[in-house]
Order: sequence, then structure tokens, then C-alpha cells
Amino acid sequence: QVQLVESGGGLVQAGDSLRLSCRVSGGAFETYAMGWFRQAPGKEREFNGAITANGRFKYFVESVKGRFTISRDNAKNTVYLQINTLNPEDTAHYYCAAKATLRLPTSAPEYDYWGQGIMVTVSS
Repeated sequence: QVQLVESGGGLVQAGDSLRLSCRVSGGAFETYAMGWFRQAPGKEREFNGAITANGRFKYFVESVKGRFTISRDNAKNTVYLQINTLNPEDTAHYYCAAKATLRLPTSAPEYDYWGQGIMVTVSS
């Protein structure tokens, strides 16, 4: 059974940086493209970015380009989301997702496995 567990969230100040981690167990992590999503209070879940299984290619939505970075350590079965210059609009539950593919999925329905999510709250 594939499990994804996010960590690293919490309460931060505007302007701070934060790194979220997502550890995958029970599957072949090196075959998974990994995506990051978020869901702000009262809003729908939105895609932020993704990284291919081999880590060579990444994609970010325009609204987070320059502030969000995704990396992965296949030896640790972990993918990371670095968020810089946080602002209150980044307050949301953040989710990682996995899909066994060589491609770079960019929408929620394409992903097969999901973490439970972790809350990030940015105070002004």
C-alpha cells in the first residue's frame, strides 16, 4: 500500500521561507512523478507544481513561479516543496501526490496517490 506523509507545515510569518517534505512508502518512489497541490479555506484544491520521476523536469503554475521550488531525493523516498517569501495568501492545506509515469501530470485527476495534507498558516 502506497502511503504519502507530508511534514514541515505550521505557523510562519509573512516573508519567511518554508520547506515541506513528503515521504513515500510502500511503492517504487523512483517511478513516481510527484505533484504539490494546495487548498485554501473555502477554495478548491489547486495544482502548484510537479517534478518528473527522474527529477530532470519540473513545472510550476505561473502564480507560484519564482517562489516555489520542488526537489526530490530518491534515496530517501522524499519530495520537497520550498516556498519562499510567504504571504498570507499562501495559507492553505498542502498536499503531495504521486503517479507512476514518465510524464509530468499537472492536474489532480491524473494522480493516483495522495497524502493527508498539512496546514501552512502565514501570519501578516
